[in-house]
Amino acid sequence: MSSEYHVSKKGSDFNRGTKEEPFLTINKAAQIAKAGDTVVVHEGTYREWVKPKNRGLSDRRRITYQTAENEKVVIKGSERIKDWENVEASIWKTEIDNKFFGDYNPYQEEIFGDWLIHTGGQETKHLGDVYLNGMSFYEVDSYDKLVDPGVKTEIKDDWTGKIDKVKNPEQTKYLWYVEIDHEKTTIYANFHQADPTEELVEINVRKACFYPETTGIDYITVKGFEMAQAATPWTPPTADQPGLIGPNWSKGWIIEDNDIHDAKCSAVSIGKTAATGDNFRSKRQDKPGYKYQIESVFEAEDYGWNKDNIGSHIIKNNTIHDSGQNGVVGHLGCIFSEIYNNHIYNIALKREFYGHEIAGIKLHAPIDVEIHDNRINDCSLGTWMDWQTQGTRISSNLYYNNNRDLFIEVSHGPYIVDNNILASDYALDNFSQGGAYVNNLIAGKMVQRKVLKRSTPYHQPHSTKIKGFTVILGGDDRFYNNIFIGLADLEDIINVDHGATSNDKAREGVGTAHFDDYTASLEEYFEKVHQKPGDVEIFMDTNQPVYINNNLYLKGAIPFEREENNVVLDNFDPELNIEEKNNDVYLNCKLPEEFAEIKTQILSTESLAKVRIADADFENKDGSSLKINRDYLGEENTAESPVGPLTKFKQGENNIKVWERS
Repeated sequence: MSSEYHVSKKGSDFNRGTKEEPFLTINKAAQIAKAGDTVVVHEGTYREWVKPKNRGLSDRRRITYQTAENEKVVIKGSERIKDWENVEASIWKTEIDNKFFGDYNPYQEEIFGDWLIHTGGQETKHLGDVYLNGMSFYEVDSYDKLVDPGVKTEIKDDWTGKIDKVKNPEQTKYLWYVEIDHEKTTIYANFHQADPTEELVEINVRKACFYPETTGIDYITVKGFEMAQAATPWTPPTADQPGLIGPNWSKGWIIEDNDIHDAKCSAVSIGKTAATGDNFRSKRQDKPGYKYQIESVFEAEDYGWNKDNIGSHIIKNNTIHDSGQNGVVGHLGCIFSEIYNNHIYNIALKREFYGHEIAGIKLHAPIDVEIHDNRINDCSLGTWMDWQTQGTRISSNLYYNNNRDLFIEVSHGPYIVDNNILASDYALDNFSQGGAYVNNLIAGKMVQRKVLKRSTPYHQPHSTKIKGFTVILGGDDRFYNNIFIGLADLEDIINVDHGATSNDKAREGVGTAHFDDYTASLEEYFEKVHQKPGDVEIFMDTNQPVYINNNLYLKGAIPFEREENNVVLDNFDPELNIEEKNNDVYLNCKLPEEFAEIKTQILSTESLAKVRIADADFENKDGSSLKINRDYLGEENTAESPVGPLTKFKQGENNIKVWERS
């Protein structure tokens, strides 16, 4: 028989947990609640780390944690500090007994791990933070810098070579510095005109807000909370990956209708366990992190990495923002999950630290993961699918004002990118093979690369079972029904040498001319491969086939030279603009008369050629036949629908609402 437990700021943990006699802490209820039970939390701020002890038993017998109807509940990993002493001018200090932190002092714990890059000339940063009325500060490494910080506000992205935007560079003047001895932690901060004894000042204390300490805590629902200010560690794919909230190597969580923000590193984690490796590249320094990542994939089987035990999470209807590394992160533990209708923004723009594991959504091995109907803006990188992007579908997402929108890295497919709006200046990095790009609007720089130095795994369809592994030869991609909008001045964006061929404008620009020297069918590919004897080398030396047709190219976007049906209008500028109005977002653009000449080609399992390396079809995650016949807004596509992500597109002026949040 299921039970309902209540938690209130007026309660006591010695109560029975009823509505009349509620508990005081959520964690008290989390130690008692069992499969089928519901925990209802009433209004207030709860400064605690909720650590569910028991698991649900199935999707119908889950444990639900939810806020009371129409009541605001906040869970914080921070504590309020009122005991500040003025040192000089606008600089204040507080001295805290180390016992206050227990066995986890974020001001002693350094940001550490594989693929981490420190910035601003400061090699040591800590997991702590200081907040003034909710605004996070920047750490400096000496007391003197509290007045003269010299903090960098421009960061060069090592992947793209461009100078990336950072969040609110004027905030760099709000700074903190820490000194620690065996008895106390002393935090100094520059509050400028604010009086920290009067304002709300908080500091990070706990690693997480809602995260079990043990693995296998399945079928949990977390609904309706605000969760913030946790001292989460750096989460590369070779390490333990705790987040502000997450299931910790479990199955079947639902995280919905929450406002999740100000995680030091990662906000929502559906990732790896330390049992399969924990930052061994940085700790041992004996071989590349890539090798340790390969090992973690093979070791994961020993820890139950399959559909029966891990993944199948749902992350929906959340607002996720202002985190230092990722909005959603996961390696291995993300399999078979669904991430949709979330607004993700201001991720990794603060840039106190940086690295190659950051994005609004950063997943490794997203086998059969569906990412759809999300609004992702103002992020260092919108979505980064890395390794084993197989059976993955990225559909009907809105990307804009990101440093980059989408990166698919060292994967073999099949994966699908359909009906998305990619409207940032830098839209796509395609360092993979075996993708299908269908019905998208792509209005920013595109880069396509082979990766011949790293072999990555591919799997049996809809399974974690490894079938083989190989390098990325490039190609084996499909581009149908897309609208490409070129860039005003390609010379401005070709500012880094990635080892491209002489056709730099095509390879760094918008369109499909990246593939001009690739074959155009599997038959042609095999004919070229077998023109001379050999084995490995004859496949390595021949460009794989690509399947490209029925696309619209505007404003200098460059088509594949062998595309049979397209419309190319070099001089037409659609004047694309993404406009925010209150909580809604609109897409504004002009489309030419010729737009009506090109109609949607309905793509399906039958019409999309199978991927060569994985020998797998494009299909639904249950193995059934796929048909891409719905647009960005869910409207049905027909043979008379226009190309691109919106059936509402028409010749002339367009003003279309593309995001609405109730």
